[in-house]
Amino acid sequence: MSDNLKQRMFKALTWTTIDRFGQQAVQLVIGLVLARLLLPEDYGLMGMIVIFIALSSVMVDGGFGQALIRKENATQTDFSTIFFLNLAISSFLYLILFFSAPLISHFYKQPQLVNISRVLFLSIIFYAIYFVQYVLLIKEVAFKSLAKINIASTIVSGGIGIFLAISGARVWALVAQQISYHIIRLISFFIIRKWKPVFVFSFTVIKELWTFSIHLLGTSVLNVIFNNIYFVLIGKFYPLKQTGYYTQANKLSDIVNYSFQQILQGGTFPLLVQIQDQEERYRRVYRKMMRTISIFLFPFLFTLIIVSRPIISILLTEKWTACILLFQLLCLANLFTPFYGLNISVLNARGESRKSLQLELIKKGLILLSVFACFLYGIVTMLIGFVIANYIAYGVSMLFIRKNLTYQLKQQLLDIFPSFIVSVLVSTIVFLLKGVVPSHAFLRLLLIQSTIAIAMYILIVYVFDYTLVQKVNSFVRNRLLKNTDHEDHNEKPSL
Repeated sequence: MSDNLKQRMFKALTWTTIDRFGQQAVQLVIGLVLARLLLPEDYGLMGMIVIFIALSSVMVDGGFGQALIRKENATQTDFSTIFFLNLAISSFLYLILFFSAPLISHFYKQPQLVNISRVLFLSIIFYAIYFVQYVLLIKEVAFKSLAKINIASTIVSGGIGIFLAISGARVWALVAQQISYHIIRLISFFIIRKWKPVFVFSFTVIKELWTFSIHLLGTSVLNVIFNNIYFVLIGKFYPLKQTGYYTQANKLSDIVNYSFQQILQGGTFPLLVQIQDQEERYRRVYRKMMRTISIFLFPFLFTLIIVSRPIISILLTEKWTACILLFQLLCLANLFTPFYGLNISVLNARGESRKSLQLELIKKGLILLSVFACFLYGIVTMLIGFVIANYIAYGVSMLFIRKNLTYQLKQQLLDIFPSFIVSVLVSTIVFLLKGVVPSHAFLRLLLIQSTIAIAMYILIVYVFDYTLVQKVNSFVRNRLLKNTDHEDHNEKPSL
């Protein structure tokens, strides 16, 4: 790997990490405050309609985002065409959902969902308006600008949500938080990335990009349906409070899962595209990503599972203890999800979107099978089935990568096995600390477990990849402590 690519990849991963973890850290704090102010039923109402928002957002994207990133000489005509296409699709979807709100309300037997849905669905149109600017910043590897937009939008919208929750707005505090988030992003994107569409629309552009994007769209639709299938089932067949518990558990687990997936897929995809035809180099970069992410992911996730009870009991209060086991199972289910996501990203970067779709079909089939097998036995059993389905799906993805990159299963396992074993050892030690602290002393237990886990975590990073630590330290010294705004500006190519 050339020094230039190394530097760009490290910078991209660093700023994407700052973006995702910064955004998730802010969301965590805001979420904790809101969870203490609101009730599980409020989160349950939001969980019931999350699938409609997610599915509509995927339809707006349509896979054209990655197609534009992958196209080397994308023109103003390309971007303008996608802008107007997305605007038309989002407006059409909003009208359908607006008039379908009573049906959604009837399905869940929650009358208040009519007005909640109609307001919340406006976020679909806002997303379509700023989508092209979002793609442009990714294509230009301007992740510093993206970090500023995302973190600022999260802070301001969270503050609005908290203010309304204190005022007694209940579920509408969550609605306002979501809507204001997209409005602030829309304004920020047009300020930071000064792009305007030209009045041109080309069916040739759509046809050209569609060949690649259709498979991504299929993959994304499947992801949304199956990632939210438990919201629909629990919302339909279980009490509203149970839906709230699952919604909160899923929200907390996403802090880790979503962050790692976005860092890998968002920060690495445009860089992997540049070396897609260099077999040996591509494999070497991929293996480095596998080892690096395992060093951070495994210790953190295992420890989080162990300390989840004192964390939730202290931060969310005892009214949320029913979501602890659900949270632990979701974290366990997502143990290999970032690696699976990396495998999907690798296939897409090499133009193998059809194979990534095939892989997603296999995974969704496994999840559907687990739902059918476990539904009658309750929420916990369904999530255990979800854990098993995810693990099998990752194993299948390893077979795809073995064939595509000539990267043998033994090599894949050896790249992540050391950090996995050490992480199990760390989590076991942290778990055994429960025996020396009274069961009701949650704060003391959390402080002891966290201190030991962090100390061992830092030691693991130094032992397994000290060069990575040196790079992080160097970046902090040379980049974060200086004003580097001009660098992002210089990197932006004109259309």
